[in-house]
Amino acid sequence: MIDIKFLRENPEIVKENIRKKFQDEKLHLVDEVIELDAKSRAAKTEADDLRGKRNTISKEIGALMAQGKKEEAEQKKAEVAANAKRLAELEEQEKEYSAKVTEIMMVIPNIIDPSVPVGKDDSENVEVTKYGEPFVPDFEIPYHTDIMERFNGIDIDAAGRVAGNGFYYLMGDIARLHSAVIAYARDFMIDRGFTYCVPPFMIRSNVVTGVMSFAEMDAMMYKIEGEDLYLIGTSEHSMIGKFIDQIIPESELPKTLTSYSPCFRKEKGAHGIEERGVYRIHQFEKQEMIVVCRPEESPVWFDRLWQNTVDLFRSMDIPVRTLECCSGDLADLKVKSFDVEAWSPRQKKYFEVGSCSNLGDAQARRLKIRIQKEDGSKYFAHTLNNTVVAPPRMLIAFLENNLNADGSVNIPEILRPYMGGKEKLIPEK
Repeated sequence: MIDIKFLRENPEIVKENIRKKFQDEKLHLVDEVIELDAKSRAAKTEADDLRGKRNTISKEIGALMAQGKKEEAEQKKAEVAANAKRLAELEEQEKEYSAKVTEIMMVIPNIIDPSVPVGKDDSENVEVTKYGEPFVPDFEIPYHTDIMERFNGIDIDAAGRVAGNGFYYLMGDIARLHSAVIAYARDFMIDRGFTYCVPPFMIRSNVVTGVMSFAEMDAMMYKIEGEDLYLIGTSEHSMIGKFIDQIIPESELPKTLTSYSPCFRKEKGAHGIEERGVYRIHQFEKQEMIVVCRPEESPVWFDRLWQNTVDLFRSMDIPVRTLECCSGDLADLKVKSFDVEAWSPRQKKYFEVGSCSNLGDAQARRLKIRIQKEDGSKYFAHTLNNTVVAPPRMLIAFLENNLNADGSVNIPEILRPYMGGKEKLIPEK
């Protein structure tokens, strides 16, 4: 959420930012919020004046009563009563205008970083760098669920009977590989100085609206019926929410946390053939990283975060690339975002396995996460998040890039301690 003072003083910059995000239908909101803000501030000014007069007149009434001037005192009391009625009206107006301002400000997109390429949608995202040599073996690579089935490692039919579409059972070595990747990612981030955390898997509505846009909330979140609780779509929601309404001493920054959680997503809409299996599902597990830092440090942390994901995948010899999200592909709260994509030898192209985002002070402003300097002054923190690894998609990349012609799957040395020392997975059928 943009600072209302910034919008008030720079309406054309805000409008140009909206145009860059190809959301022209929101342009009128800038003028609307300026008008409402002016009415809110005018109501507040008049109300403050009336409160000041009330205090002054109250003292005058006391003095008049002490002097025995009862008639004049009664006139003053009548003036106070009239002012009280007007004050009540102004307080209600101020509350109404302020609520409308907040409502509109929540849907005006955050100011994107000047370095973000302008583009309408994800088809105009820009490749930044490739890491590792993509390859295509001289044998056919089956679809990922077919590979898993050779190890008796997945049962989608049973999951469909139990929970419906978008769920799965992982079994045996495939389930163990899934857990191994999560455990390795946890230790990888701990070794990089992040504090490990297992957060709540449900959050209240005020946290949901603090960490994401309304459009994202509607498309992603599952609501717990009869409760003010939502299942998290990613542990970032819960981890950033940890600091809601907090004043953090500047000396304690940065806050660097890595978290494990299951994730629950509606995943609305129809998906293509490449998104069946475990590519786009309603439930999965993930290792995440978040940072709360000073504003001037967030660009440096942004680069560190996506590099962590690149390094993790490269430690398992999986080719990856980074892709910068263009203006039209950025969620409204984001200042800048990179996707990390892994190479698929079967599809002969890259696909998304992680996303790194700098949200500036948007989440902190919504959640009231403030930093206190030594002199006592306060400012809003910057928040960032990034996927360390999400094993369902990671498993696709892993299996395709480590598959042998005989159907076996190599286990990289770095993962063997988490797999009981196994160097290969041998198919059962």
